[in-house]
Amino acid sequence: MMKKNKLIPVTTLFLDIGGVMLSNGWGHESRKSAADVFNLDFDEMDERHHVIQVTYEEGKITLSEYLKRVVFYQKRSFTIDQFREFMFSQSTPNIEMIENIRQLKDKYNLKIAVVNNEGRELNEHRIKKFKLNQFVDFFISSCFVHFRKPDADIFRIALDIAQVPVQHVVYIEDMQMFVDVARDLGIRSIHHKNYLSTSAELALMGLKNG
Repeated sequence: MMKKNKLIPVTTLFLDIGGVMLSNGWGHESRKSAADVFNLDFDEMDERHHVIQVTYEEGKITLSEYLKRVVFYQKRSFTIDQFREFMFSQSTPNIEMIENIRQLKDKYNLKIAVVNNEGRELNEHRIKKFKLNQFVDFFISSCFVHFRKPDADIFRIALDIAQVPVQHVVYIEDMQMFVDVARDLGIRSIHHKNYLSTSAELALMGLKNG
């Protein structure tokens, strides 16, 4: 009689924030909205953003320094505080995903880690506003560790801190390239498209709610 394949137990989830648990913090659509609201030249702002984005997300400059280079390199009719408030207001929660992760953590006693790219001030705002620190055990954010996906070292740091064998980790991410990087390191990964598809994939790995 053929033996059934035994599931490798999952003890740890690595999660992206933007596009998985929350909306993107300062993505293309948010920047386009900002350009419309504040009457900015979007193409010029976006070009400046892409030049300095990595430096900000790796925690090497502050949000004020980022905004000085991207928006306030010339006199504006609005303040940095007004623009910052708009940036922060763009974040919305994926309530189904957050609740699913909370329940899975409680049911299976999982370790939960965030592995994400984001600047410090926006990252800390989103963590606190949406109470991610109530169920996430540790944050391997680019602004904290000074490595940024797709650099594989950010995943190596996460594995070192988690102190679990790689085969017991599952990573959930909405960008295919970052999924591929994690898989190359031996981390089982789910390309997140929506709550239902990710929940189905987790269930196949033995993590079922209900």
